[in-house]
Amino acid sequence: MKNVKLISLMSISVVMLLLFGCGKKDVSNVVEGNAAEQAYVAPGEYDEFYAFMSGGYSGQITAYGLPSGRLLKEIPVFSKYPENGYGYSEETKGFFKTSYGHVPWDDSHHIELSQTDGEFDGRWLFVNGNNTPRIARVDLKTFETVEILEIPDVAGLHCAPFITENSEYLVSGTRFSVPIPQKDVSISTYKENFSGLINYVSVDQESGEMDLAFQIEMPGFNYDLARNGKGKSHGWSFLTTYNSEQAYTLLEVNASQKDKDLLAIVNWKKAEEYLKAGKGKERTTSYYHNLMDEGSGIVESKEMTKTTILDPKDCPDMVYFIPVPKSPHGCDVDPTGEYIVGNGKLSADMSIYSFDKIMAAIEAKDFAGEIDGIQIINYESGLHGILKKPGLGPLHTEFDGKGNAYTTFFISSEVVKWDVQKLEVLDRQSTFYSPGHLVIPGGETRKPYGKYLVAMNKITKDRYLPTGPELAHSAQLFDISGDKMKLILDFPTKGEPHYAQSIPASKIQPNSKKFFPIEENEHPHAAKGEGQAKVIRDGNIVRVYMTTIRSHLAPDNIEGIKMGDTVYFHVTNLEQDWDVPHGFAVQGANNAELLIMPGQTRTLKWVPNRVGVLAYYCTDFCSALHQEMSGYVRVSPANSDVKLMWGLNNENQDEETLREMLKQQGK
Repeated sequence: MKNVKLISLMSISVVMLLLFGCGKKDVSNVVEGNAAEQAYVAPGEYDEFYAFMSGGYSGQITAYGLPSGRLLKEIPVFSKYPENGYGYSEETKGFFKTSYGHVPWDDSHHIELSQTDGEFDGRWLFVNGNNTPRIARVDLKTFETVEILEIPDVAGLHCAPFITENSEYLVSGTRFSVPIPQKDVSISTYKENFSGLINYVSVDQESGEMDLAFQIEMPGFNYDLARNGKGKSHGWSFLTTYNSEQAYTLLEVNASQKDKDLLAIVNWKKAEEYLKAGKGKERTTSYYHNLMDEGSGIVESKEMTKTTILDPKDCPDMVYFIPVPKSPHGCDVDPTGEYIVGNGKLSADMSIYSFDKIMAAIEAKDFAGEIDGIQIINYESGLHGILKKPGLGPLHTEFDGKGNAYTTFFISSEVVKWDVQKLEVLDRQSTFYSPGHLVIPGGETRKPYGKYLVAMNKITKDRYLPTGPELAHSAQLFDISGDKMKLILDFPTKGEPHYAQSIPASKIQPNSKKFFPIEENEHPHAAKGEGQAKVIRDGNIVRVYMTTIRSHLAPDNIEGIKMGDTVYFHVTNLEQDWDVPHGFAVQGANNAELLIMPGQTRTLKWVPNRVGVLAYYCTDFCSALHQEMSGYVRVSPANSDVKLMWGLNNENQDEETLREMLKQQGK
């Protein structure tokens, strides 16, 4: 049996070599003559849509414009970002606090935009950290990360963070089952000691703040992508599993023994009832909640020590299973909430389930057995039907709101359009090459904008100029407004985007923050005007309260810093104009620069390592006199008697005078 499996895998490899190993492909019959015109956005004009893509192993998010494919911004989330000091500034270091320590990187996979009534509302953007299990929230007014919540007792958070249609919850599942609680056991005792968790993170409807509401203990499978119901199926979650064999070695063979894996079906409204009835078991653990204070911009980290777990054996009718073609990569729910598409990567067919039929089967107790107290619905009883031989390696499906579905096929390198109701293939177009996920603006909501489709391809090969062994990943834009799909644009992407969502620009653009009002700056070390610029010593800690405005820094000369001091540059940007950030860097800093938005305060920690006069300057070009926007800091020996002095335009002050002034002012 194992030999058959290995031969099958070798056959797939041969197919892939034939697809991408024979030189450049002729695409003249794919790209139409007016393609450039369709994707063209004239100078000064805006794109119609934002597309947000996960950065994969970069740990970040990228924002592109559609249809132009222009990169608009890279949003730092799970990894440090020297361009703006994210993760280096004292305010943002707290984002990387976890129960594993300070973790300044991750593997971001899945994007989720907040929803209201099943439509994207443009308020927040959520993304998972796959390696150290975390969920982050980005505020779309500022395009800045404002919160990161660790998810405890899971290994790998690939299945995350899938949102309900009114942003009540973000749903996630463990990728790798582990002992819960963790303990020293033999890996060979997998079936006896390993479990999975499905996690429900609540979202505050006003602030967006996240909270781990409850977890559901599940059999020790691998949980891989989810979708929540909409419309008639609102209140239910659907999560695919693989490795129902519960293998723990050579998974490409041993986790594909069965003909089918399982689709988990969770009634989260029933779970809420059990939670209120006290059915949950509280457990002691450790995880971190890192939240940026809106007024000060400072991240506060709080260790959380309790979780509540619901066990399906104690909560009847909360969780069900139904068989799904083996090795699925998630499931997808159509805009009506009636049809659920199950994609088995190793299946030649696709299973499409009916929510009404699933509910009828549950009502009739039409079950085929149970696992750990979870009933298994008869496969045929829940089916709407089977889409026969649509392609090889189905991965991800989204919808255009016109009754059509679009599925990527990794092995046969194509996107296939098909009728959800009739289960008929309508069109297919090649991609270049091996697409993973695709995105249609609003394609997973109740109201898709069926105009464009972007396929995110894993293999680039001959698409762009070579850049050594690794090439930029390829995104390909299709026009899907007509009966046939038309490829109109290739554009390279950063990192390895696993997933994306796209939203009309009109839902974000009007709310975009242009600057931070200086009077609302609550940072404890802000200097809200040049008159508040000062330098204060407290033992060997020196705090520089610095202001920056076109075209000078205040203070621009500092003396009396000594070896052994730790210096904190608290830099406040006094500008109140859109798109006028200022930068700050000091010679010999071994962390990063700062990029400070108008009205914002950011802090750079600097420990001088030599005696002398060192320069500091603005790193962001801001005016014709940008080069003059600089200053000097004098570092003296530790036993020096040089007084602490600072000034602007050589009008030096000293600390004694400052303290007397502050005393007179009652400060």
